[in-house]
Amino acid sequence: MNLRSETRQPARASRAAGFTLIELLVVLAILGLLIGLVGPRFLGQLGGAKSKTAAIQIHDLEKGLELFKLDVGRFPTSEEGLDALVRQPANARGWNGPYLKGNSVPEDPWGRPYKYSFAGTAEPEIVSLGADGASGGEGENADVSSTRK
Repeated sequence: MNLRSETRQPARASRAAGFTLIELLVVLAILGLLIGLVGPRFLGQLGGAKSKTAAIQIHDLEKGLELFKLDVGRFPTSEEGLDALVRQPANARGWNGPYLKGNSVPEDPWGRPYKYSFAGTAEPEIVSLGADGASGGEGENADVSSTRK
């Protein structure tokens, strides 16, 4: 056997076994670029999901209001509010609820109660004030309403 070939093989094996600092830095730079490009898009999708969730919840509340109207003959008054869907109001003959799953009216995705109003002549309105909790706004701060579809 040749003494030189025996000493060279372990040196080659140890060099190939690990990564150099430059290789690690290149991988970290690529990962940083990917996170920088994909991260904002992913976070933007999360924000839109809350608005979509509010729209779906409002739609479900509208269905509950329709069932209330079929049984009672009218929509809940503004004073009775959405609570009339889970607890029978004093003057609601024919109430056959609860009209929502669970024992309470859900909050909007931002943790605030939905605003309900019924003027008596048109359809009732259910509103979530969006992320900022104030009327108006754009993007995630925009109101989500049963009348704006």
